[in-house]
Amino acid sequence: MTGFSDREKAFENKMARDEEVEFRITARRNKLLGQWAAEKMSLTQEESEAYAKSVVHADFEEAGDEDVVRKLLGDLTDAGVAIDDAAIRAAMDEQMVEARRQFEAENS
Repeated sequence: MTGFSDREKAFENKMARDEEVEFRITARRNKLLGQWAAEKMSLTQEESEAYAKSVVHADFEEAGDEDVVRKLLGDLTDAGVAIDDAAIRAAMDEQMVEARRQFEAENS
C-alpha cells in the first residue's frame, strides 16, 4: 500500500510544480505584454515598468486571459492606439512563446 501512496504523493507534487511553472510563465508573459503595450503607448521607461506590473496584477481579477485582454484593449484604445482584440491575442501568443523561452533558458 505504501508504493501506491508514494506514487500518488509524487504525482501530486509534480502537478503542483507544473502549475507553479505555468503560473510563472504566464506572469512573465503578462509582463512582456505590458512592455509591448507600453511601447505602443509611447510610455517612458519608468511608466512602462509600472504599466507592465499593472498588467501582471490585472490577471488576478478572474480566471483566464479575458481580464488581461480587457485591460490592454481599454488602455491601448484610450491612448489612441488603433488595435483590436485579435491583435492583442496574437501578441499574447507571441509573448507566451517568448516567456516560455526565457523561463527555460534561465532554468536549464
